[in-house]
Amino acid sequence: MVETSSTVGAMFWRIHRFPRYRLISLPTPLERAERLGRELGLELYVKRDDVMELALGGNKARKLEFILGDALAKGCDTLITRGAYHSNHARLTAAAARKAGLEVHLVLTPPGSPEPQGNVLLDKLLGAEIHYTDTYDEADKLMERIAEELKARGRKPYIIPGGGASPHGVLGYAAAALEILQQLSEAGVRPGYIVHAAGTGATQAGLILGLRLLGADVEVVGISVGRGSGEMRERIVGLVRSAARLLGVKLDLDPEEVVVFDDYRFGGYAIITREVVETMKMAARTEALILDPVYTAKAMYGLADLASKGYFEARPVVFLHTGGTPIPFQTAEQIAPFLAEG
Repeated sequence: MVETSSTVGAMFWRIHRFPRYRLISLPTPLERAERLGRELGLELYVKRDDVMELALGGNKARKLEFILGDALAKGCDTLITRGAYHSNHARLTAAAARKAGLEVHLVLTPPGSPEPQGNVLLDKLLGAEIHYTDTYDEADKLMERIAEELKARGRKPYIIPGGGASPHGVLGYAAAALEILQQLSEAGVRPGYIVHAAGTGATQAGLILGLRLLGADVEVVGISVGRGSGEMRERIVGLVRSAARLLGVKLDLDPEEVVVFDDYRFGGYAIITREVVETMKMAARTEALILDPVYTAKAMYGLADLASKGYFEARPVVFLHTGGTPIPFQTAEQIAPFLAEG
């Protein structure tokens, strides 16, 4: 599964020499999903990155440990980031900032309900200063303006790209790749695939980087929840390369080697359909897994459809549950009509 102990040691040293601010207890659980796996015809495991103590958890917490480490090492006192109105990344950035005693500004796109629910409710509870824009391009420009205004007041801001998609953010899932393999090895399982919801690409980039450095023959399958597969591949390759440079290693990766499916977006980012809610019900009623309709349910739908087509070749599959617990509460009005159908 892993090339040699020296390979593991070298990777561990390269990653962990970077500053890291601990936000969560690791490892997160890895569960055998027997009932859901039986339904899908798979040997299925779920990596529970929704089970974390920081503000209801999620995959962004792993990235933020390294991002926050870098920000603190540079003497920064304020975090600035952007995300969708229901952003998990924004919520966890606010929580991480408060944990470290920093101020935090969130740029959310587009403006949503005037009544705070779900992630926005938690953003406000955490005391984040929230700004709204209509597009991501506007959000990036607004983050720069906020940073300049803060600098003029003597503050030292640190801008985090959406989703934590930065070289330091990628390190979080490069380290997680080793954690996943160690847990599976202890269970006597040799995985074939890791499937997850792909948004900004940093999670997939980290997993690919970590698995490549470990010499592990595991395919990382991204189920895009928004962007087209071509754009996603280019983003992921760029993130892998920039993180590899940060680590001081050479890694050749072609976009065609990156596996991303964009067939399960159901009309676009954050669009909720009957199929999405049916997938949420299936996961909840077989394994008590709570998926969200924006990210993890679409990824699970993709996994199920690929399984039905024989994609996984009878090899064990790991579903990376990337969190999103508050989103069903924030989107309850859209989910409810489909729940009423039974």
